[in-house]
Formats: sequence, C-alpha cells, structure tokens
Amino acid sequence: MTSRCGFVAVVGRPNVGKSTLVNRLLGQKLCITSRRPQTTRHAILGIHTVGDTQAVFIDTPGLHGGRKGALNRYLNRTAAASLADVDVVVFVVDRLRWTDEDEAVRERLRDHPAPLLLAINKVDLLTDKAALLPRLEALAEEGTYRDVIPLSAHTGENVTALERRVLDLLPEGEHLFAEDQFTDRSERFLAAELVREKLTRQLDQELPYTLSVEIERFQRRDRLLTIDALIWVERSSQKAIVIGRGGEGLKRIGSRARRDLERLFGQQVLLKLWVRVKERWTDDEQALQRLGYVDPGRSE
Repeated sequence: MTSRCGFVAVVGRPNVGKSTLVNRLLGQKLCITSRRPQTTRHAILGIHTVGDTQAVFIDTPGLHGGRKGALNRYLNRTAAASLADVDVVVFVVDRLRWTDEDEAVRERLRDHPAPLLLAINKVDLLTDKAALLPRLEALAEEGTYRDVIPLSAHTGENVTALERRVLDLLPEGEHLFAEDQFTDRSERFLAAELVREKLTRQLDQELPYTLSVEIERFQRRDRLLTIDALIWVERSSQKAIVIGRGGEGLKRIGSRARRDLERLFGQQVLLKLWVRVKERWTDDEQALQRLGYVDPGRSE
C-alpha cells in the first residue's frame, strides 16, 4: 500500500480546546491543558501513526489580539508560523459562540492553500443539540470548509470522524518519524510543561500567566529519575502565592506533578521545586529565549 504522511495544524482562538483535541487524537496526553487561556505556549508536534498513514499534529498557541509584550508577540508568531507548509488545517471553535477572535482566525485562514476542516468543539455542553443544526447548514453552504464536524474533545464524541477525515486528506509520502514515536520534544521539555500545567490548574485565577518552568537537572540513576525544576515569576508577591502558606501550595503542586511524571516516564521520580523572581521576564526577549521560547523566525 502507498504510505501517507503530512502535517496538520490545529488552530483557533485561545481556550477552545485545541490541546484537549490533540491529546484525544493521539490517544495519550502530550499537550498540557487548563481552563486558562494561553496555556499552550509552544507549537508541539504530536505524531499519530495508523498503519501506512502518519499524521503529525501541531498544537498551536491560540491566535489572539489586544495583548502586548514579548511573550504575546512570540505566541502569535508561533501560531502563525505553524500554518506554513502544512497539509491540513483544523480550525477549532466553541459550539455556537463566535467571537471577534474567531473571525480574525478565519480571515487568516481565508487564502490558505491547505484543506480546511472546521471542528465545532464542546457539543457535549449543549443542552439542545438541535440548535446546532442551522449553524452547521449555514457553515456547510459557505463552501469554505472541506467538512464541518461537531465533536467533543473532552468525551471523545465524534473525534474518530475528524481523525478519519484528516487521514484521508494527507498526501502520499514516506513517514517522517518512527512508528512508536509520539512527539519531537525532549523529556526535559515534557517535564517542564507538566509542572507548569499543575501550577496553572492550582493557581487558576490567583496568578496571571506570568510564570514559566525551567528544568535545571534531569538525571536518571538506577531506578530513580531526579528532576530539579525552577519556577519563574515576575514579582515577589507572585512567589509567595506559588509557595503558599507554610509551603503547602508548592508541596501540592509538587505532589501532583510527581504522580503524572511517574506515569509519563514509567519510573520513580524525585522532584524538587524552587521559585525564583525575574522581573518582567515576559517582556524580555533574552529571558524568553533562555526559557525555551525560541522565535519561529516568521513575521506575524
């Protein structure tokens, strides 16, 4: 049989469920998730091989406007650069909601040469799914999309239909990655992201997205994996919030992260966390590069 392989960009405004959808398509957790917008900060490749077909999904930061600063410029550049040279684009939106940011994404995709699929996510939250039918019919009549697929990334409802459609659209070509490989990212990167997920979920509305995680040590010895992680914030007051009263907040974050790290790496993990302050790191280009925010080198 002829092999197929291609890149699939999963795009949309912040907080529509792109990362949850990519995880569901891969059948395992790669991308961190939370209720906060801008949880995804990097374009992460998720490799999904089914028989002779290999789909390389690109989970992108949400395209957005309005916010300033080096980090937000980086996020928009990364999301936009991820659209270059892809073979399929999946545009994710949230049920019946359509915002100015959704419209801005659609405008950016208007002249894109790749086949465009529209994934209407979170349909499990609709009390009356019949209300979605007029919307589906109107979108189908536009002729912009190869297919419009209502689904729930959270429950898995109809995700298989999207997967089949994506695989059908991929071009012929040799596979780019080994059959058992599921990402191009390093174990250090995955560890940092997993710790950041626990921080984001626990702190929720208490702390803005001005924190990042750097892995200072990642060392295997015998059956023990030792990970030293630095948590960077912008102000001393934020440091106090992360640590919590009597250090309890940091202990909870560490405990939850360690359990997930042990599941991910399949061995015992010794996780040590420290919190450090670097003022205005989100608007410092050099600090961003040191923390792994490598500019994609494309214009917005």
